[in-house]
Amino acid sequence: MAELETREIEYVVAVAEELHFGRAAQRLAIAQPALSKAVQRVERRLGVTLFVRSSRQVALTPAGEALLRDGRYALDAVAAAAERARRAADAGTRLRLVLKPGGDADLLSSILAAYAEASDARRVEIVFSGPADRAEQLRDGRADVGLLYVPFDDLEGLDHETLRIEERVAVLPADHRLAAREAVRLADLKGEPMPRWKGVPGIGGDGGAGPEVHDVAELIPLVAVGRTVAVLPRSLVHPVPPGVVCVPVTDAPESRLVLAWPTQAAHPLLRAFVTAAVGVAEARA
Repeated sequence: MAELETREIEYVVAVAEELHFGRAAQRLAIAQPALSKAVQRVERRLGVTLFVRSSRQVALTPAGEALLRDGRYALDAVAAAAERARRAADAGTRLRLVLKPGGDADLLSSILAAYAEASDARRVEIVFSGPADRAEQLRDGRADVGLLYVPFDDLEGLDHETLRIEERVAVLPADHRLAAREAVRLADLKGEPMPRWKGVPGIGGDGGAGPEVHDVAELIPLVAVGRTVAVLPRSLVHPVPPGVVCVPVTDAPESRLVLAWPTQAAHPLLRAFVTAAVGVAEARA
């Protein structure tokens, strides 16, 4: 028998995230005394102390931090299992693909055409998503397969095939001090305002001190008027839009466009789609 029930994990996670029994109880829509007793039962059953309680604050113990981390994964796994169960009835009729707008390195049309030639091909539903949750949609079952960029997207819990490796470029206003350079280094961009991608911590430059953006389409006009600069995979800014220039960044890690899907995924259409995508990528290479 499992030592913890899903509801009990939800209780512990809520308290651990709020660090306040009252707010956690309100979030869970239960009475605070009932929540406190439920957490105490969990602690007795496990033989550990999860929280240090005082009249002023609630703090996590090392055991509490471990249960918070693993409990989140457990709750995500349960939610993903439920979502996949709901979608099992039409698993043989469609495949759901998630990607960022323009985030296919000009491969998507060829991949879809190659997949359409497979004997068991079915409809591919395309879902466009912002920078923060494409990998999460794969892990929680909302999507079956996705086009992700490494190192920007987290591949934990996902299998993947690399489709393209490409350099990263500095996207600069046309009149920028570095615009005429043949190449730059990351140190050359120190102090420049970098965009804050919604839902993703700022990377490089001035720690993401530039404007918040959702996607590249929103970013480019801001670069053109000098509000920000960015370091991106080259394919995301090809062809180069008016008002900006792209300069190779020689010491930036290469970017990889990968096709990713949940580890041990059993979608009946997945194998044919992966085969088609890898074949197109190899032919382009």
